[in-house]
Amino acid sequence: MEQVIDIKIVIAGKGHAVHAQAIVDLIEESARVRGTGIAKRDPNYIKKKLETGHSVVALHGERLIGFCYVETYSHQRYVSNSGLIVDPDYRHHGLAKKIKRAAFDLARDLYPEARVFGITTSLPVMKINTELGYVPVTFSELTQDEEFWRGCSSCPNYEILQSKNRKMCLCTGMLAPSKVEEEAMKYDLTHQIVTAGGGSGFGRAPKHIKFRY
Repeated sequence: MEQVIDIKIVIAGKGHAVHAQAIVDLIEESARVRGTGIAKRDPNYIKKKLETGHSVVALHGERLIGFCYVETYSHQRYVSNSGLIVDPDYRHHGLAKKIKRAAFDLARDLYPEARVFGITTSLPVMKINTELGYVPVTFSELTQDEEFWRGCSSCPNYEILQSKNRKMCLCTGMLAPSKVEEEAMKYDLTHQIVTAGGGSGFGRAPKHIKFRY
């Protein structure tokens, strides 16, 4: 008999602040298992993102199983989705893609004139970003806001970034147009961004489990 699991993906609010430490722990454990660099997050910082509606959460009942937040830089000319995480028990079912889509839409609704960017070492995240309209770019095309780059200081690869004068690192820089730019592109084909095709890169869920969103 097929098991149906109800998953809710919602914009966070004050009631979700209790999950801040669990989110930080999930992010750190994921980085440890992957063996790749990732900037550490402070629980109070994550709590603020939850309370102010600048993040999305995925819930299975009362259990926090996924998260991603929004941050702005360079006087709101750039916005990023960061901290994308999925509980290990719920991976490989396309949940990360749905969370990132919700966070991407939230970022553009909150800051429609800001370009959406990110840096990542995660191949699944790169694939999701590509489907959302991101393209790989050099670090020079990203925000030069010192606050953003200071956030990399807790990453194990920070010395590499510094040694390359912030021009490159193990992360890949990715950039998507703002909501306003994308609307303009619909009427000006000469400025459209062409993205790579292909699937999501995620495996299929076991036949006995079905996720309902």
